[in-house]
Amino acid sequence: MRHLTYVAVLAGCLAAAGWLEPVLKVNVLRRWRRLLLSVLPVAAVFALWDMAAIAAGHWTFDPAQTTGVVLPGGLPLDEALFFLVVPCCAVLGFEAVRAMLRRPAGDE
Repeated sequence: MRHLTYVAVLAGCLAAAGWLEPVLKVNVLRRWRRLLLSVLPVAAVFALWDMAAIAAGHWTFDPAQTTGVVLPGGLPLDEALFFLVVPCCAVLGFEAVRAMLRRPAGDE
């Protein structure tokens, strides 16, 4: 079970932030194109950065705590998911605070 540690942490992040969408009706998932345009470019940059660090031997992952699925470039699937899950949770949190305070984000 230890090999699922990273995925379990990501699931916990999603559970902690996911309820904001239906309960506070923050509409992040309804505006999925906007979310993808926010998350994917940053995820790509960090994935490339991680792959460079892995290739240089500066960065490693404990195989006992990851799924063992490694993407091209040596990037573990778990790490790639991190670059998608955590920013999505951050956007959900931002939109929840914005909704509760009834403040514009500047893009209305």
